[in-house]
Amino acid sequence: MIEEKENIQFELTDELIEQVELYVETQNDKELKRLLNDYHHADVAEILDELDLEDSVYVIKLLDSETTSDILMELDEDIREKVLKHLSAKEIAEEIEELDTDDAADMIAELPEERQAEVISKIEDNEHREEITELLAYDEDTAGSLMAKELVKVYETWTVAGCLRRIRGQAKDVTRVHSIYVVNKEEKLIGRLSLKDLIVAKSEQKISDIAKDNVDFVNVIDDVEDVAKVMAKYDLEAIPVVDDEQTLLGRITIDDIVDVLKEEADKDYQLAAGITQDVEADDSILELTRARLPWLFLGLVGGVGAFLIMEGFEEAFKGKAFVLFFFTPLIAAMAGNVGVQSSAIIVQGLANDDVKGSINSRLIKEMLLAALNGTILALFLFLFVWATKGDFTTALAISTSLIAVIIVAGLIGTFVPLFLDKRGIDPAIATGPFITTSNDIFGILIYFWIARLILGI
Repeated sequence: MIEEKENIQFELTDELIEQVELYVETQNDKELKRLLNDYHHADVAEILDELDLEDSVYVIKLLDSETTSDILMELDEDIREKVLKHLSAKEIAEEIEELDTDDAADMIAELPEERQAEVISKIEDNEHREEITELLAYDEDTAGSLMAKELVKVYETWTVAGCLRRIRGQAKDVTRVHSIYVVNKEEKLIGRLSLKDLIVAKSEQKISDIAKDNVDFVNVIDDVEDVAKVMAKYDLEAIPVVDDEQTLLGRITIDDIVDVLKEEADKDYQLAAGITQDVEADDSILELTRARLPWLFLGLVGGVGAFLIMEGFEEAFKGKAFVLFFFTPLIAAMAGNVGVQSSAIIVQGLANDDVKGSINSRLIKEMLLAALNGTILALFLFLFVWATKGDFTTALAISTSLIAVIIVAGLIGTFVPLFLDKRGIDPAIATGPFITTSNDIFGILIYFWIARLILGI
């Protein structure tokens, strides 16, 4: 019966929210604590996300820091920022002292600069304060900014028996012991151990005799996306971080990498949708407008460009060739769709580090693929136009133009993200309105030019 209860997923209900609000309103602290203590800190954070700010602050101040520190880290970032504004520097410092150094540094980094110094000065644990200050000094999006200082470290000269005694003291500060890192007397990383290695080894053996020297690591200045690729490639739950001298500085765990991947996916999704900055649905109208308007304006410019192209061909397509204008939306849509498909595949490949070889080989492959798809689609379109309009030449002009448009759109969709990546620009931008608008314009231009050539007008 107990196992069945533990497997039940948490469900946030209106009744639960109302119950919490009632306990807060009546200041029934005993029952409020009893209620919330039955839930995981992530579930409590979900509850607080739905409360008024004043009620959320009340709950945070009511519960002990050991619990609320984890709750704060699970809160929506915007709500956490508002809650922290209502806490004193001393209260925030108490929360910080209960967190691992990486989470503590993240929370402090969200504060205004003048408040950061005030909070840090209130941290009583000198070692914890120094480690947090060290992490804050690393550039954002580097391994140093992501790592935690908490780890289990042993020296190569220790015996197994002595090692087991010493790591008990270290392990109490580490949430999960994924690996035990082996260093020499200069603190340089030289190997790793698992708990199994220690358990099965003889007590008198030296650590250097049982340590594995094939340890994966990253440099403290490596980009976090590169760290994510290494951990994904080798299926690592944690990876040590070193400096240029191979000195062991900290470790990065898989939960931090998952957060990085989620943030990157959210950013790429917004770029693909034509949103230029990180925004959320609850942000102000002004913030949402600033994020969306640039790409919407680009779409407007693209539409004006398409109009000018069509206007330039107006005289040439009067008479029976006027039917070509009715197929303009189809040509523009196909160009945009093919371009987005091509760019999406390339962007995904770049993100997963699967795109290898030269740009030319990629372009040739995409050209052949686009030619095949274009030919199949053009055949159906040719038969449709011929059957409905009874004009072989017009059907040939439209279908031939479609093949050319699809090939060019595929090449643009492939080249642009590769080009942006080479220039250090996020290639995800190439899957949004930028690629759609450019392909619309090129598609219409190619369509009318080829049609006029075939029809001889």
